[in-house]
Amino acid sequence: MTEIVEQPYLDLLKRIFAEGHRKTDRTNTGTYSLFGPQMRFDLSQGFPLLTTKKVPFGLIKSELLWFLHGDTNIRYLLQHKNHIWDEWAFTRYVASDAYHGPDMTDFGHRRLTDPAFAEQYTAAHQAFCDRILNDDAFAARFGDLGHIYGYQWRHWQTSQGETIDQISDVIAQIKAHPDSRRLLVTAWNPEDIPNMALPPCHTMFQFYVADGKLSCQLYQRSGDMFLGVPFNIASYALLTHLVAAQTGLQVGEFVHTLGDAHIYTNHLAAVEEQLTRTPQAAPTLEISPGVSDIFSYQMRDIHVRNYTPAGPIKAPVAV
Repeated sequence: MTEIVEQPYLDLLKRIFAEGHRKTDRTNTGTYSLFGPQMRFDLSQGFPLLTTKKVPFGLIKSELLWFLHGDTNIRYLLQHKNHIWDEWAFTRYVASDAYHGPDMTDFGHRRLTDPAFAEQYTAAHQAFCDRILNDDAFAARFGDLGHIYGYQWRHWQTSQGETIDQISDVIAQIKAHPDSRRLLVTAWNPEDIPNMALPPCHTMFQFYVADGKLSCQLYQRSGDMFLGVPFNIASYALLTHLVAAQTGLQVGEFVHTLGDAHIYTNHLAAVEEQLTRTPQAAPTLEISPGVSDIFSYQMRDIHVRNYTPAGPIKAPVAV
């Protein structure tokens, strides 16, 4: 019988429903939360892209490639029709002296309850995205999210003014010292937190080599279980495959350790709907062979096959 690769995720959703603590949060939405759970995914059994709801793999690909490029400006994402980071950039824009449109206070909630406001938001947001794509100066000022993931992964600044490329370094270390216990990359830079649109939720990951297989463990300080975590699972599984391909290894496990794993109160009905669905066999991942290095992968080099998910389930993003 084919293993249901996403089962650890579904089991954790059920556990949070049963055992989660009611907590307040930064967004004033409210959550049910558990501290310190862990999920393990055997990547040899299939690629852990959820089938109980459709997860747009193109967004996962473009975001990960964006990180690997060391990019922090949403223009690249918009060029690939990826809007998952728009709202943090848009929030900065509407709070600036350059914004002169309709009042966008608390837009994350208002657009869900006020149809007239939702139309205003859609128009303002579309105009913002168009300017990011077509106005270099505007994109430089308002498209950049600061020293978030890609910057820390590829351009970590030392106190001596040097730059560390953590991704290049960890791949070199896997090749030279596969038994090392120091195969880590971190995005959590305390000094740089004020320079980030959003402090990193997935803060650190570690690789492990055994029996010719590469495994990866992620520590994620905060996990939005319904919207964010399905992306994180697939993204780090994909990263593990790409690093394995560049180091001549097979894939092992993706281990996902979470700090605060939470379901937002306005996602409860969506999660309940998802848990009524029957999971399907996981898709398979295909990566173009012969790509010279991990930074040279393009969107066309990465595909999932035999992905037959249930339909999407929409829920609001807490900003």
